[in-house]
Amino acid sequence: MTGTNQSSVSEFLLLGLSRQPQQQQLLFLLFLTMYLATVLGNLLIVLAISTDPRLHTPMYFFLSNLSFVDVCFSSTTVPKMLANHVLGTQAISFSGCLAQMYFLCVFADMDNFLLAVMAYDRFVAICHPLHYTAKMTHQLCALLVTGSWIVANLNSLLHTLLMARLSFCADNAIPHFFCDVTPLLKLSCSDTQLNQLMILTEGALIMVTPFVCILASYIHITCAVLRVPSTKGRWNAFSTCGSHLAVVGLFYGTIIAVYFNPSSSRSAEKDTMATVLYTVVTPMLNPFIYSLRNRDLKGALRRVVSRRTFSV
Repeated sequence: MTGTNQSSVSEFLLLGLSRQPQQQQLLFLLFLTMYLATVLGNLLIVLAISTDPRLHTPMYFFLSNLSFVDVCFSSTTVPKMLANHVLGTQAISFSGCLAQMYFLCVFADMDNFLLAVMAYDRFVAICHPLHYTAKMTHQLCALLVTGSWIVANLNSLLHTLLMARLSFCADNAIPHFFCDVTPLLKLSCSDTQLNQLMILTEGALIMVTPFVCILASYIHITCAVLRVPSTKGRWNAFSTCGSHLAVVGLFYGTIIAVYFNPSSSRSAEKDTMATVLYTVVTPMLNPFIYSLRNRDLKGALRRVVSRRTFSV
């Protein structure tokens, strides 16, 4: 029964965040607003960076890629949820569910990798400023991003194929607003040991390795900054990392809350709220976090908005 997919389930039911009509209406408006803010904010950052030659640096190159990934990340889950509400249905096809899981995994991995790459960029800029231009070449930046896309897709393909071989019998209700790995494994009526093993080994390696790289980068950055004699110099050095640290804390904090807590110590409601944070709220907040204290980016955003306003 584990050799091929003998599933008798042709579709799954996404139960969403609430079954009460009034709450559903409120959640629809809330998620629609957050999704529009995510798309608008992140696309503005991509546009500002691409049109301003002063922002054609490795740091902003990685940031524009992160913004693009965040738009895709939210677009994997939220539009389906909004469409189901408008159409009055909870259904998602078996193939559609696997496709959603695949892209969700790809963009989550890309967020993970890009945050690590950005941490390495800050490490080189602060710890080796004189060699920054020589080390962070256009070729290296392109290679880091391309390599991240390749690894993310291969990892996602592995888990999707492993999921496709499972059988799903009677229960097809997912207590969530999208298809995630853990809820699907709980619904399967076949042996999921191989899936669980790959999540705990290969999947954990994919998540933990970038986190360790970020940690190592900031340990070196902290040591370098503490050697700066003036308080103002230390503050200026740390201020270039503040936005990145805020996003890292938000992203990994919610990931740990969802996937690395013991099952006995958490509820489905807490899982759902934490998942909403990293799939919807974090991509929406990233543009605000990165542009809040960044004068160059704020200036570029103002120029983009003013050009669009005058052209209209």
